[in-house]
Amino acid sequence: MIKFAILPAILGLTASSALAGGYVAPVIDVEPVIVEEQPSSSNAGLVVPSLLLLGVVAAIASDDDDTSGVNIGPDTDDS
Repeated sequence: MIKFAILPAILGLTASSALAGGYVAPVIDVEPVIVEEQPSSSNAGLVVPSLLLLGVVAAIASDDDDTSGVNIGPDTDDS
């Protein structure tokens, strides 16, 4: 009878030693998040005002109302 009790006792002692060490948390591999950036383009919000400013500057530069004393035609002096 003791022979039958020794075998389960040996199996019980060896099985419990296999579980020694405690809980180990599983390691989960996480793939990195890839953020795709869109290529930068010209800002349309700046194009229209700059074209309007260029038009105003061109209109001021082409103004022909200046009286700088330069006469192209014949000089008419009434004295």
